[in-house]
Amino acid sequence: MLLELSVILIGYLLGSIPSAYIVAKLRRGIDIREVDTGNMGAGSVFRQIGLLEGTVVSLADMAKGVAAILIAQTLGVSQPWLLGAGFAAILGHCFPIYIGFRGGQGVATIMGIFFVLAPEAMAIILGLMGIALFFTRRIFSMICIVAPFLPLLIWLFEGSAMLIFYSLAIIVFVGFRNRYRLKELQVTTGKSKE
Repeated sequence: MLLELSVILIGYLLGSIPSAYIVAKLRRGIDIREVDTGNMGAGSVFRQIGLLEGTVVSLADMAKGVAAILIAQTLGVSQPWLLGAGFAAILGHCFPIYIGFRGGQGVATIMGIFFVLAPEAMAIILGLMGIALFFTRRIFSMICIVAPFLPLLIWLFEGSAMLIFYSLAIIVFVGFRNRYRLKELQVTTGKSKE
């Protein structure tokens, strides 16, 4: 049990590394949570600082998810604990202990997790994200469009019921975290149709 709890703690501490916060402080001397949308993520860094910095943050946040899963795999824990380590990394990104539990949405970290657990599905998701972003020009809209495809693609390529339910649980978690933005998006979409 100590080993299993250790992978959860490691996942959380890895997820808590505030990549966007660090890059924004180093490059501009700003708290990225106090500008743009208030979200501590790559999207805010892209818009407020630049392409290179945003890319660095994206890769760093994905690496947190990758590392959490690979460490758990290396330590040989069972699948529920492996998935728990990944979810702990997401929680760490959203509620980072290092900077007062005020973090981002965890999307890049989620991508990192599924690049390890379901690489074929994530390769297609990445392509869909590019297409959706091209047409919507909005990161949040892109996420809303693409997210429902993840469990479907996992079902097609992996066939693991546990992994399908895991992806659904993560989508619900992200949706709940963004429930107010979802309402705003519905209002905006409704107005655009009038």
